[in-house]
Amino acid sequence: MDSQEKTGLPHAQDISEFLECLRQLKEASGLTLRQLEERAAASGDYLPRSTLSSMLSGRRLPRPELLAAFVKACGHERRLATWLRLRDSLAEREGADPGGAPAAGSTGASAARAAAATGAPAGSAGTASVAENSRTPLPRRLLRPRLLVPLAVAVLLAATAGVLGTRGDSGGGERHPDSAAAADATRKTKAGAGAAAADVPRGAVRLRPLSAPELCLTDGRVRDQRYHSQVAVQRPCDRTGPQTTELRPEPGSGSHRIQWHHPEFGTGCLKVLTTGPGKDLLEPWDACERTDLFRLVPVRGHEDVYTLRTEAGGCVGIARPVTAEGSEAVAQRCTTARHQMFRIESARG
Repeated sequence: MDSQEKTGLPHAQDISEFLECLRQLKEASGLTLRQLEERAAASGDYLPRSTLSSMLSGRRLPRPELLAAFVKACGHERRLATWLRLRDSLAEREGADPGGAPAAGSTGASAARAAAATGAPAGSAGTASVAENSRTPLPRRLLRPRLLVPLAVAVLLAATAGVLGTRGDSGGGERHPDSAAAADATRKTKAGAGAAAADVPRGAVRLRPLSAPELCLTDGRVRDQRYHSQVAVQRPCDRTGPQTTELRPEPGSGSHRIQWHHPEFGTGCLKVLTTGPGKDLLEPWDACERTDLFRLVPVRGHEDVYTLRTEAGGCVGIARPVTAEGSEAVAQRCTTARHQMFRIESARG
């Protein structure tokens, strides 16, 4: 019996058993947290020791990209698909144990997702969670008495908030403290987003993938010639000219367009192709208003390093081999890999 069998993976029936399997997998690997972090980095993944420690000692399912990096670092990449399928299966069951009761700490976000899935309003998330975990249609059963009091309190609070909110909107009376706090939090959030955008250099920039820091994103051709237009590729930073790259903020969106300037071809913005032989490649289009917006998400622990989130929910990454000159930039499922992290620096001087 090899170490993969010892994890008991096929028999994990709930989140706690799944997490115990992860701990067993780590023990079976014989590796320390530092060694796992180093092995992940060597294969292009990002697996901080602190995050890994929290995952192994926590009570929640790890994110898919974190789980993938961990399983590969443990040396069990051939069973990665099995781990991910089981993780997704448990997530779909909203953390319910075999008896149908919610697992500890799972009633908040899980209930909200259940309400969304059934089309119920957000205020009825608790009711939706009861219906899902019991597998019994709600109209065929009575609510338990212990649920009636919280529901009544929620209705009363909602009605009170509505009255206070109406008074505030009319311009008369004192502003409610809760609404003032909420407005203050909103202002701080917007201010934080503005500060993050302000940190991005203006004018010409270089986008350096962390997986190949001596290379930068610029124009080029697809290596296998399946697509014949120019696309974004990585090439040595000193050979990206005469083209220049700018990140142009889109007002009111918190996102940017990646804009290229070329003395011969003019100005164009990058568009993620969604169909055809160029699917997932980034192609420059003259009509910038029809191109994609990219959200720049700072990477914790790395100065001036960001992930480029696409409008479809993916991330810009580098196709394999991630360190090779000429490898294309492509839209991928977001992971913690270094080839999806880009250092943004000014190209001036």
